[in-house]
Amino acid sequence: MKQLISFTKKEFRHILRDRRTLLIVFAMPVVLVILFGFAITNDIKNAEIAILDNSNDNLSTGIINKLTSSGYFIKVKTLQSNNELQQVFRDGQIKLAVVFPEKFSESYTHNNKAQVQLIADASDLNTATILINYANSIILNYQQDISKSTSNKTLFDTTIKMLYNPEMKSVFMFVPGVLALIMLIVSAMMTAVTLAKEKEMGTFRVLTVSPLKPSTIIIGKVIPYLALSLINACIIIILSMFIFKMPIHGSLFLMFIVCIVFLLTAVSLGIMISSMVDTQQTAIIVSIIGLFLPTILLSGFIFPIDNMPFILQILCQIFPAKWFIEAIKNVMIKGTGIENVWLQILVLNLMTMVFITVSIKKFRQRNA
Repeated sequence: MKQLISFTKKEFRHILRDRRTLLIVFAMPVVLVILFGFAITNDIKNAEIAILDNSNDNLSTGIINKLTSSGYFIKVKTLQSNNELQQVFRDGQIKLAVVFPEKFSESYTHNNKAQVQLIADASDLNTATILINYANSIILNYQQDISKSTSNKTLFDTTIKMLYNPEMKSVFMFVPGVLALIMLIVSAMMTAVTLAKEKEMGTFRVLTVSPLKPSTIIIGKVIPYLALSLINACIIIILSMFIFKMPIHGSLFLMFIVCIVFLLTAVSLGIMISSMVDTQQTAIIVSIIGLFLPTILLSGFIFPIDNMPFILQILCQIFPAKWFIEAIKNVMIKGTGIENVWLQILVLNLMTMVFITVSIKKFRQRNA
């Protein structure tokens, strides 16, 4: 018993002296609780919407005012024709469009029914469904406000159109996120772990004194993971097309370019992680905390970024997966061209340059 107590005390002292272990044990739960508390929410505030008011009468104006004063919607665009609808959705300017037909008030007065069309961007199905429900509820409340009757008879007939995902398949939302997650795990995490293993076993230092250049060594080690990641990406896309019947609206060549750019960013991130750690275990922990969790929570994969507090929205911008998911959704689901994804590609390339620069400096410092 005394031996057990002595050994246990020794282990406690060992843990308390290890700052990395303490950080993982105490800081990680706090970070996860905060992230889950703020990131996982179904509440949406200040969603950007466009209004196409072909009637422009008191009734349509009243509904618009009711929508924008609710706190759930902000009118950012006033459209003049149906031709503008497709473009504002493709550009990602809005999440929802509200369309009023001509003679809206007249139809309500004489026919006791008037039609309102709600068009949502269903490439993010969860957000689209929530916004449609919000808008329907607000319109129903407005109807009850102006009606003398308290009955639930619907006098405003709302028609719903889910743009880019008319069948409301959740696979449209998950495929881009799964692509990002798989490519990050295979390329970034495996690169970090492999290079850390070489350092831990001492073989990396042996390789650095060989005739091979350090850049040749690193490139030779990461090329297989790049190839495997591309194969995985192709498998995921093929499965989504033939099993889940997910259409590819954009250019396959542009999708390939976006995937290549993201993979280069992921690999450079893996190299940077390996340059900062000494063991495989540390590389795995850093990869999980720095890659896996942010890809799920802070990339827009599952939880809309617009729902998060402003500080978390800023934090989301530093994770490569966020930019990749935006780009791949635009190309794959919306069918947009390079004019709508150039910013994401540019940001990913800049991130790659930063990660490589930091990695080179770290390797030089350690080998000096």
